[in-house]
Amino acid sequence: MKKRFGKIKIVWSPQFAYAIGLLATDGNLSNDRRHINFTSKDRELVILFMRCLEFTNKVGRKSRAKNAAKKYFQVQFGDVRFYNFLLGLGLTPNKSKTLAEVYVPRRYFFDFLRGCFDGDGTFYSYWDPRWKSSFMFYAALASASKEFVAWVRGELFKKLRIKGHLSRDARRGIYQLRYGKKESMKMLRKMYYHDKIVCLPRKRLKIKKALGIIGVSL
Repeated sequence: MKKRFGKIKIVWSPQFAYAIGLLATDGNLSNDRRHINFTSKDRELVILFMRCLEFTNKVGRKSRAKNAAKKYFQVQFGDVRFYNFLLGLGLTPNKSKTLAEVYVPRRYFFDFLRGCFDGDGTFYSYWDPRWKSSFMFYAALASASKEFVAWVRGELFKKLRIKGHLSRDARRGIYQLRYGKKESMKMLRKMYYHDKIVCLPRKRLKIKKALGIIGVSL
């Protein structure tokens, strides 16, 4: 059943789950219990976020306290019922260090994960100089919350039997969940399960090019 909760229509779909993943990583719930903010250095990601939630709003610019010279893109809107819905999923105000499990329907977990990956994930590849013709790549998700990345890790082990590696950058206070070549291929193929899914095109193209070097595809 579809319900219109204020500005946002609440109905689970791949697009909706992707937007929840973006909120879990780059979103923020205001302490006023009404406003939701999504901020990204990538304007295209902000547009994708609004498109997935089927609303339009003005895209603004703002600076972050630690780097006032650098401008980020953001969209903010008020919707009390959607705000409460997000609380029910496990998102909270000032969630960066308190986020843990997010209650996403199992069938949409990898759409949610793709949103997290586009928000706070990274993919990198390189030729390993130690071995001739050895091409390496990794997919990683970062978060200030150890509980959140530990939950993601547990879900991926249950679903794909991949373990990954969890580490902490003490200087930045960030935890990183990283998957190597074989394990990341399993995860990426689940996240990018067909060409029509919503995602950040530039990141998917980077992944496809890297996999193409070793003769495999998503």
